[in-house]
This record gives sequence, structure tokens and C-alpha cells, in this order.
Amino acid sequence: NREIEAIASQSDTARRLMTIPGIGPLAATALLAAAGSARQFKKARDMAAWLGLVPREYSTGGRTKLLGISKRGNRYLRRMIIHGARSCVTHLDRSRYRLGAWLDGLQARMHTNKVTVALAAKIARIAWVVMTKPGASYERRDPAFS
Repeated sequence: NREIEAIASQSDTARRLMTIPGIGPLAATALLAAAGSARQFKKARDMAAWLGLVPREYSTGGRTKLLGISKRGNRYLRRMIIHGARSCVTHLDRSRYRLGAWLDGLQARMHTNKVTVALAAKIARIAWVVMTKPGASYERRDPAFS
């Protein structure tokens, strides 16, 4: 574990990834190892889909039905991001993070497990931005309210 923390502290991208709630040294290094610079994805949703965190679609006769998550991609990485999201759903100080109000709204109308997967998909999208934009990191609070 200390070796992974040492590797994560040496990488600028890993340090920036660890500013995202739910992503620690293990998830940051795993994301970097699996996705590299993440430039192979055109947009953030593509990375979330690659991880299997978007709904699976079933279409017939012009009708579209969205099912559960597709579970495609790296199972280990998806599990780590979902565990980090689950930790955020239960322990995140909602008043200090910009995700707080969004999480409260979701929890008012969805089951906790659905909220967890939705947050995991959002974390994957935020990670894509951090990985593809030089110098970008996650800001806890909305700058307008700071």
C-alpha cells in the first residue's frame, strides 16, 4: 500500500485525480494504468461507458428501453470507483462539496444503490476532465460561493 501511495504522490495526474471525492491513491493509480492519458475517449461519457457505468440500452421497433448498468470494461476499476462513490454517499460532508446538493436531490427520489452508481458515473466523468486537461483538478466548492 505504501508503494502505491509513493507512486501516486510522484505522478502529477494521480495527485490531481486524488482531489476528486471517492478517489484515493489506489483508484488513481489504477485509473492511470488502465486508461493512460484518457485521450482515446472523445468525451467524458465515453470513459464512463468504457467503465460500464452507463445504462445498457435495448431497442426494438423504434422503442428504446434503458436497463441497468452495462458492466462492460475493467471490472476491478469499476468496482473501485463504485466503492469510492458509496463512501461519498454515506460520509461526504454535503455542505462543503458542490456534489452535496446534487446528491441530496438524487437521494430524495432514488434508492441509495442507484445514487451510488450515478455518483460513480459522475466521478468517472470528472476524472476524464482531470486526466485530459493539463493542470485541471477538482474544486470542492463552487467558486461563486467561496
